[in-house]
Amino acid sequence: MKILIIEDDHDLSLAISEYLELHHIDCDFAYNGEMGIQLASQQTLDCVILDNMLPKTQGMAVCRELREHGIDTPVLMLTACDAETDQLEGFRAGVDDYVVKPCTMPLLLARLQALHRRHHPVRECITIADLTIYPKEHIASRGDTPLKLTPIGWNILLLLARRSPTVVSKSDIEEAIWASEDVRQGTINVHLHHLRKVVDKPFAKTLIHTHVGIGLSLSEAPPV
Repeated sequence: MKILIIEDDHDLSLAISEYLELHHIDCDFAYNGEMGIQLASQQTLDCVILDNMLPKTQGMAVCRELREHGIDTPVLMLTACDAETDQLEGFRAGVDDYVVKPCTMPLLLARLQALHRRHHPVRECITIADLTIYPKEHIASRGDTPLKLTPIGWNILLLLARRSPTVVSKSDIEEAIWASEDVRQGTINVHLHHLRKVVDKPFAKTLIHTHVGIGLSLSEAPPV
């Protein structure tokens, strides 16, 4: 994580940075509002810690200007202004979280991490050998090669990937993909043939394995 601390108290800025850097968070500094706007506009940041009572430009105005310029970096306001009206003004200015001084370092870290999680949700990824699947985005690739899959092929591949390296029977695949629909005999074999052409045929290593009399698996190791 990389953050910008906009705080005119040099000792407090240093104390915050020393604690956060113990948790692998890189810190940059601005000691007045104008410098804060400039630095927050020039670099990619994961979060801004912002005081309100700043020289030149106060914190509320700093946040408001960043938002007006389309900068959506999460802002955590750390200030002694603890009145409800102050906090409401901060949220209206575009602040994402509001922490009142004095604040313990562990609590400050926890609020930063929570902000980071909200703005950087974990992207689900399934990896099997050189096969990478992003389920929510409907993206699959082998190495640097994107895989162009039919909707049914995608569903079969995702089913096998989620159960990997377990062997999945053809009847389980039919039930999962077609549910209560009537499926013609041989339909699944047609789709598996096309899926293998996309996932395995162009590559040196086979990942879709047939287990005779049992079913199919998607794994790096072939059946014993």
